[in-house]
Amino acid sequence: MKTVAFEYGQGYMEAQLPDDADVFIPGETVPDPPCLDDPITATRDSILNPIGMESIARQVGAGSKVVIVFPDKVKGGFHETSHRKVSIPIILEECFKAGVRQEDIRLVCSTGLHRKNTKEEIRHILGDGIFDRYWWTGQIYNHDSEDWDNLVDLGKSELNDPVIMNREVFESDLAVLVGHTLGNPYGGYSGGYKHCATGLTHWRSIAGHHVPHVMHREDFTTVSHHSLMRRKFDAIGQHMEKQMGKKFFMCDAVLDTQMRQIAVFSGYGKEMQPLSWDVANKRTYVPWAEQKYDIMIFGMPQAFHYGNGHGTNPILIYQAIGAQVIRHRRVMRDNFVIICASICNGYFHDEEFPSYRELYDLFQSDYHNTLPDVEQYGELFANNAEYVKKFRFGYGYHPYHAFSMIACGHITEMHTAATYIVGAYEPGYARSMGMKTRATFAEALQDAERYVGSQPRILALPRAFRTASVHLMMKDSKPHPE
Repeated sequence: MKTVAFEYGQGYMEAQLPDDADVFIPGETVPDPPCLDDPITATRDSILNPIGMESIARQVGAGSKVVIVFPDKVKGGFHETSHRKVSIPIILEECFKAGVRQEDIRLVCSTGLHRKNTKEEIRHILGDGIFDRYWWTGQIYNHDSEDWDNLVDLGKSELNDPVIMNREVFESDLAVLVGHTLGNPYGGYSGGYKHCATGLTHWRSIAGHHVPHVMHREDFTTVSHHSLMRRKFDAIGQHMEKQMGKKFFMCDAVLDTQMRQIAVFSGYGKEMQPLSWDVANKRTYVPWAEQKYDIMIFGMPQAFHYGNGHGTNPILIYQAIGAQVIRHRRVMRDNFVIICASICNGYFHDEEFPSYRELYDLFQSDYHNTLPDVEQYGELFANNAEYVKKFRFGYGYHPYHAFSMIACGHITEMHTAATYIVGAYEPGYARSMGMKTRATFAEALQDAERYVGSQPRILALPRAFRTASVHLMMKDSKPHPE
């Protein structure tokens, strides 16, 4: 037997697993491609030689209005050579060389439906130099998807999705998107047109793609950057460009497990995005598994991607489990079993996720037999004035965010025979979402035999949430999916 420690609340829970259980840790079991020795020089070279469009210096001059859009704290890292801290000063330098005035610069945190980032979080993202130069003059702000004074309705994309975007970005002379090409269960990769299609829009735009009829398709699970969701991202972003009468200047870094730059690509998204994917595929799609597995085991900390409570809020627990199904479905047998450690104590973090408790309660009643049954109430929640106020002024997630998560959670039910939560403080929350509960890994493994037999093949993922995940594939697969 081997001992494996899995994330659990604020610490870890150990499991005794058979010696033939396979353990995968991103960036360690299979090393990432090498990161850049000099990300500053590489980023400058990329920005000065953009793909498919003219350089910044040829696009702006005295009097030009420039908006630089950067992702929120959910992705990208905070170290001194993080992509945001490296790229934004170079972009500003090029603007100033061309005659742009400092007062004509805006920096927008592309929060989408995420909660607004606090002043100190934005300082942490951008670094002291940029923060101190632009924060106190009001030139840095969070995108507010409910502020209609700073939104513009651009009609519908070619795929018939509403396109509502940040007005100041729309009206700028140069709109720069600083993004990250990092494996993501929602559409294959972050960055590219996904950045503007989710980060600068309105809940009605996001309701066009973060929904069951898009996420429950075969082209969504397993994860792919050729899915309908990805096509919707591209169509929304390109519709923005058409209505703006100009292209976004994108600057995306392909990142490794430690958020270090593997490569940097700048320019026109339609041409640049596929090139960044080609490099990112070498890290993200990992042909490794020599057998398909019957059981996937991982653990869940209390705080990760979306914030404190992600690993205890029952809807978000289910969403996080669904994300692992999407990423690793290629290496799992049909009707496999998931075993996940979570303290599952019913901590919703109502201040940060104000609409989630009401949605959870709604799911428990009124003929809601599966999670997508509550989708019909999305507009009701999205127009709840109290929830919207908490989003705009109280650092809470937008009320529709909960609905954008429910389709992901249901994917777990679609693909598994059973899901076990191990170590729940309040196991009723897990059971009410359709999961089984056991006190220990040993008990869960014993009970799972009814689905997978007495000698299951086990995949252990001990750092599933505090590291940047990959998308596992069979060892004899092509290096990445077509």
